[in-house]
Amino acid sequence: MTKKIDKLPITNDYIFKRVFSYEGNESVLKDFLEAILDIKINKIEVKNPELIKSTKEEKSGILDIKVEIDNTTIIDVEMQMENEYNMEERSTTYSGKLIAGQLQSGEQYSRLKKTVVICILNFNYFKRNSYHSIAKMKFEKSTKEAYVNMGYKKEDEIASKYMEMHFIELPKFKKKNPDMKARISQWLWLLAGEEEKVEMAEKENEEVKKAVETLNRISLDPKERERYESIIQAEFNHKISNQKFFEKGEKKKQIEIAKKLLSKNIPIDEIIEITDLTKEEVENLSI
Repeated sequence: MTKKIDKLPITNDYIFKRVFSYEGNESVLKDFLEAILDIKINKIEVKNPELIKSTKEEKSGILDIKVEIDNTTIIDVEMQMENEYNMEERSTTYSGKLIAGQLQSGEQYSRLKKTVVICILNFNYFKRNSYHSIAKMKFEKSTKEAYVNMGYKKEDEIASKYMEMHFIELPKFKKKNPDMKARISQWLWLLAGEEEKVEMAEKENEEVKKAVETLNRISLDPKERERYESIIQAEFNHKISNQKFFEKGEKKKQIEIAKKLLSKNIPIDEIIEITDLTKEEVENLSI
């Protein structure tokens, strides 16, 4: 009987990058991107395959996947596990960096390549009835005041062809529960992680099968597992550090408010109720 593999989670940003930018897995990434973008890709090159060393104390490394396809388009693929309520800002920043990083001072704008940001979210974010939302820079409908009859039977709708964003919300995908006919469904069932569905996807798509084999190989590698656990610990330490910093900042604000209230001769009991400081803390401020 074959021993069941304790697979590492492919939705972790480190594991995701290891699977899709694994040397020799160019066809896997190509098939994955073709499925999401609904295009045919001829040439693909991962621009940031390296993984910068990290320690248990500090999270570092490049965990997105930056890809150039057909010498015309630069793509950034991001995996987001937790909702930090800043997806709009993050995706805009990603897009801006892709554009700003292309041209050096003095280079012609005609050399600019199209940029595509793909954000795969393990949570629902947008109030949209779609698990795959595509955003482009479009013109708004002309106002009555701005309208000029120029004789155009069909107006331009896209303001810039150089910016495109894709948001894939996995919980919505699972709720829709699509079959395996479409390639995008095959890939998203792999990311959704339901074992029975993953096995079906492997049978439908050789590249999905190859991705699963890579995931199995990584999961069985003690060094890979140690690195994964190190990154998870670093992320946890980072969150704790941020939480402590926030709590420290809140405490400082509470003390400042308490001092102002004391200067106005507000009773200590009321100050305690307003600031959540202890009686001892407030009394020490009045000394």
